[in-house]
Amino acid sequence: MKLYNIKENDEQVSFGQAVRQGLGRNQGLFFPQELPKFDDIDALLAEDFVSRSTKILSAMIGDELAEEQVNSMVDAAFQFPAPINKVKDGVYALELFHGPTLAFKDFGGRFMAQSLAAVSDGGKITILTATSGDTGAAVAHAFYGMEDINVVILYPKGKISPLQEKLFCTLGKNIHTVAIDGDFDACQALVKQAFDDAALREEIGLNSANSINISRLMAQICYYFEAASQLSKQERENLVVSVPSGNFGNLTAGLLAKALGLPVKRFIAATNENDTVPRYLETGQWDPKPTVATTSNAMDVSQPNNWPRIEELCQLKEWGLDTLGKGKVSDEQSAESVRDLKAQGYLCEPHGAIAYRLLDEQLQEGETGLFLCTAHPAKFKEVVDEILGSDIDLPAPLAKHAAMELLSEDLANDFDLLKEVLRRVQK
Repeated sequence: MKLYNIKENDEQVSFGQAVRQGLGRNQGLFFPQELPKFDDIDALLAEDFVSRSTKILSAMIGDELAEEQVNSMVDAAFQFPAPINKVKDGVYALELFHGPTLAFKDFGGRFMAQSLAAVSDGGKITILTATSGDTGAAVAHAFYGMEDINVVILYPKGKISPLQEKLFCTLGKNIHTVAIDGDFDACQALVKQAFDDAALREEIGLNSANSINISRLMAQICYYFEAASQLSKQERENLVVSVPSGNFGNLTAGLLAKALGLPVKRFIAATNENDTVPRYLETGQWDPKPTVATTSNAMDVSQPNNWPRIEELCQLKEWGLDTLGKGKVSDEQSAESVRDLKAQGYLCEPHGAIAYRLLDEQLQEGETGLFLCTAHPAKFKEVVDEILGSDIDLPAPLAKHAAMELLSEDLANDFDLLKEVLRRVQK
């Protein structure tokens, strides 16, 4: 598999290099030079999740890794289902929260850990990543206890749910968590500064586990196929998929699935008040505003890192950006949708409810709708309980970590201070 740097096309790397490096020069994202195309989609969808995912990922990686090795990696990473749940006639929820940290990022985080182990040259590695909530837990649990890999996770202090924080800030060992005095974009900017520091990058073997890492993105492609496999052939012929979007990795993966041959009629980019992309699609002007804190905090991103990949793919496939559905949903509207879904017998949290609301508004007659539920409602217990006047039970993984002590350190939004942390954890 050959990939190129979107910003500097002359930088071309293998899959292994892209996984180890994370970002290219000038903070450029890596993108596949070629994408395989599956012609017999029905036959592919008839296979089980692991077998189908092995074929998809092996075709993308090419001869760099043997298919048997890819199968072993997928089998180790995808040890939990991605079921669809019928909400009402013609509308389904894709539940991506059945992994160990109850969020969709378990798929990408665990496959990245397997990928990094497969392509590692044996040197020490420091994983540095920023999280607006779910990435931190998925990455922390995926890499927990792995030899010669230290993980440093930055998150905005006081701006993620307490249960999200507990799930990844209580592990210790090789997992180091840092609460930054700032928003998610500030955390992300610090990560970018670290990658721009060539000497630091070399010194500590720096890598990133955000969705900017191609291995995470590739893993996410697989659950779109898994969702389609659970629909009838008739239902998937007019499929509309609504994706709750923050850093836009999930939507990127969905569009890549379509490029590989998955029949999706259109996608909807669903955001909260941090609506840089919907406004851009409407006006053609890229105009990020200061990040707004919302009840759907994993989507509180005003400068989404993965958007350049979407533009690159749409340009290559000659898909007009105007074919993307779009929209923003306020906290009040998402709360209404949480209540609406509960009235229909489905318990959801604000991120999934945002995707549902825009799908419900934009779905046309004869179409089948699918919206992504990216996290278990209990991860946002305080918000969901307040909206519904309920007291939802905590699943076992959350209950266990809720009782544990936080191990995070607080840090000012200062790159020099972060460098001290990164060097310290390597010792």
